[in-house]
Amino acid sequence: MSLALSAALRTALSDWLDRLVALDGAAANTVKAYRTDVTGFLAFLATHRGEEIGPARLARVTQSEMRAWMAHERGRGTSARSLARALSAVKGFARSIAERDGSEPTAILAARSPKFQRKLPRPLTEGAAREVIGTMGSQPREDWIAARDAAVATLLYGCGLRISEALGLTGRESPLPEVLRIRGKGGKERIVPVLPAARSAVAAYARLCPFPVADEPQAPLFRGARGGPLNPRLIAKAMEQARLALGLPATATPHAMRHSFATHLLSAGGDLRAIQELLGHASLSTTQAYTAVDTTRLMEVYEKAHPRSRAGAGT
Repeated sequence: MSLALSAALRTALSDWLDRLVALDGAAANTVKAYRTDVTGFLAFLATHRGEEIGPARLARVTQSEMRAWMAHERGRGTSARSLARALSAVKGFARSIAERDGSEPTAILAARSPKFQRKLPRPLTEGAAREVIGTMGSQPREDWIAARDAAVATLLYGCGLRISEALGLTGRESPLPEVLRIRGKGGKERIVPVLPAARSAVAAYARLCPFPVADEPQAPLFRGARGGPLNPRLIAKAMEQARLALGLPATATPHAMRHSFATHLLSAGGDLRAIQELLGHASLSTTQAYTAVDTTRLMEVYEKAHPRSRAGAGT
C-alpha cells in the first residue's frame, strides 16, 4: 500500500483524518472506517492505472474509473450501504485535497451513491417497553443487579440514551439531576431531561448496589458483579431473557428502547427538531426515519380497524 501511494498523499490522508477528530469530534471507529475506505479506493486506482497515486492524480480521476471502482467493490461483495459510506469518505477526502490545492476532482464529487433500502427502526409498543423494564427488574438474580438492569433500560426508554451513553454515566451523576448533559457520538453534547421514573429507578439501584457509586464521582455509575464497569453485553443478555419471557421479537434489543422513545414521542405530537436534539442526531434526515415508522404503524392500525378494510376489497 505504501508503495502505491505517494508520501504526500499518505500525509494528506493522515492530516484529513486528524482534522475530522479535532474539528468534528469523529469517533475512533469512524476514523478507522474512513481510513480503510479511502485507502482501498486509492489502492484500486494505483492498481487500475499501474502507477503511483499522488494528490494531483485525484483531480484527473474519470467517471469511468469511478464506475470501475464501484463495480469492483460490488463484485467483491460490498453491500450498497457500505459502498455508499465508502463513497462519502472518498468524497470528503477529495474535497479536502481540492480546498487545499485548488483542484477540481469533478468525477469523484459527481459520482452518484448507490441506492439502498434504509432499514427502519423497529420500536416496541408502549406497553411492551414497560413490560420489558418490569421483567428485567424482576428476573431471578441478585436484587441489586436486577435493579441495575431495570435502571439502564429505563434510561434507554425514558431518556432516549444510547447504551454507551447510559453506561458512560459516572458517580458524579448520582443522584440523577433533572437534566443530564450527555456527550454522544462525535463528542456532540446535548441536554436531556430526566423523567422522575428514571431518577427513581437509578436511585433504587444506587441504594442496593454493594459498591459506593455516589462516593466515587469518577467511577462508572453502573457496575458489573465485581465492581468494574458494566459490560453492555450483560444488558443485552438481560433484555434477551426479558424478550423471550414476554414473547417479543428478536428486534427487541437495548437499542430498540431508544427507538421506542423517539417513536412514542413523535406519536404523542413531539416536534421532529426537538426529538433530533434529544437523540443527538447530527442530521435531521436520521431522525426523519421515525416519521416513516410512525406512518407504517398508523397504516397497520388503519388496516386492522377501518370498517371498509375489514369488509374486504369487494365492498
